[in-house]
Amino acid sequence: MVFGCWLKPVKLNYKRLGLLVFAILLVISSWLGIAIARSGLEVRSFQKEGIPLLYLAPQGASEIPGVLVAHGFAGSKQLMLGYGHVLAHAGYAVMLWDFDGHGANGSRLQRYELQQNLDVALQTLLEQPQVDPNRLALLGHSMGSGIVMNAGIRDRERFAATVAVSPTGANVTPQSLQNLQLQAGSGEGGFVSNAERLLAQAGGENTNLEAGQGRELVVIPGVEHITILFSDGSHQAALRWLDATFGRTNDSQYVDRRIAWYGLHLLGWLVGLAAFGSAVPTGIAPLLTQPQTPLTKIAPIRRRAGLIVAPLAATAGLVLLSQRFELQNLGGVQVGGAVGVWFLIAGLTWLGVLARLPRPTLRAVGLGGLLFVILWIAFGAMAQVVWLQWWLIPIRLRVWLPIAIACFPWFLAAGIVQENIGVGKRVLWRLGQSAVLIGGFVLTLNFLPQLGFMFLLLPLFPPLMGILSLVAGLLNRAWVYAIGSALFFGWLLAAGFPPSA
Repeated sequence: MVFGCWLKPVKLNYKRLGLLVFAILLVISSWLGIAIARSGLEVRSFQKEGIPLLYLAPQGASEIPGVLVAHGFAGSKQLMLGYGHVLAHAGYAVMLWDFDGHGANGSRLQRYELQQNLDVALQTLLEQPQVDPNRLALLGHSMGSGIVMNAGIRDRERFAATVAVSPTGANVTPQSLQNLQLQAGSGEGGFVSNAERLLAQAGGENTNLEAGQGRELVVIPGVEHITILFSDGSHQAALRWLDATFGRTNDSQYVDRRIAWYGLHLLGWLVGLAAFGSAVPTGIAPLLTQPQTPLTKIAPIRRRAGLIVAPLAATAGLVLLSQRFELQNLGGVQVGGAVGVWFLIAGLTWLGVLARLPRPTLRAVGLGGLLFVILWIAFGAMAQVVWLQWWLIPIRLRVWLPIAIACFPWFLAAGIVQENIGVGKRVLWRLGQSAVLIGGFVLTLNFLPQLGFMFLLLPLFPPLMGILSLVAGLLNRAWVYAIGSALFFGWLLAAGFPPSA
């Protein structure tokens, strides 16, 4: 197999060939799993008034209840597909959409227009021939929970039930909207308290769904603000509430395992990459590049001190910048720009403490770009149909490179300290980076609560740093790792956080 003009021919022995075959089988199996998850469903995409919409319903159905499903801040319709698949397999017609500034919606985020986005989705749902217009319900997560609760209050007679997952706020009362179920993850902290407050405002627990007075709080164990969206406990609780509201029973056995198939897809790509480095103790880089002159050995105390000092400097830097700039919209992207600046300051600090830089080469730049392509496909090809709007629309594409450049120093420092070390030390560095990043962001939020949506990144750091550390070991070249990882991480931020108004 040839990866381009930068690569030397790679001889595939039986071990590597076996790994490669295994990797291909994993990728094929994962796509088959995704295809099976959609079997029996009608899936249609729409574009109405600039709003991308996605419709799911059982094939051949008629006169079935309809459900509007709304995502949260920095989310997309893909992130809510777990509810969409579970409800559609159970006999519901489901409409999902991207709010302004989110996913594939190119409009700037104007919060007062989000209710109008829901109205467009409702009208599109009512236009579908399978939908019974007299049996409608709402479901929303985080920011979307507030939108759907307000819609249920505004048009009480139209919507028979509302499910608010990780709820924010609304002026709920015992009579204001019909059959309210509140959900929160046990690891969400403040959202549990907020749900308890909303339940009290709504009149407390009530099982009288027939009269529209049903009220319930479900705490989903072992999940937090993002993982609750992939929890079968959350999916089934919502389905149970809607079935009880509409007096329906169903024998659907569907469990949404698409995120597991996504993980298998990612594993397949990583195994494929490992197939080219498995027989080489120092990594795949000797197969791909000419030998490099090793850096002067960096004292362990410098490596560790830089990692510890970096988040402190980044937090202090953002606090100082906040006195002159509006950090929430820095760089034309909400919160994501501030995240990029945080990584820039932290990375430069870490590099300064290391006081060593490998010399870049044209070949390293080319291989870094190739690494980005591999990571882009491995993470994103299936993310588009599982949890993230991976294809960047123009307004997002413009902020990708600036964010990636800002993140580059951090990944260069991380690549330097992970060169020529063993597996055990690499695991320790992965854990250290994850802990420092989580701690640094929590510290930043303590001083700058207006950047509260930074917390959406916290669950991503342990698995993401683990995967990138594995890649660092396979490549064993700091510049290749840094270029590929920074471009990939910048893409992830540009795909998630909304452009600023």
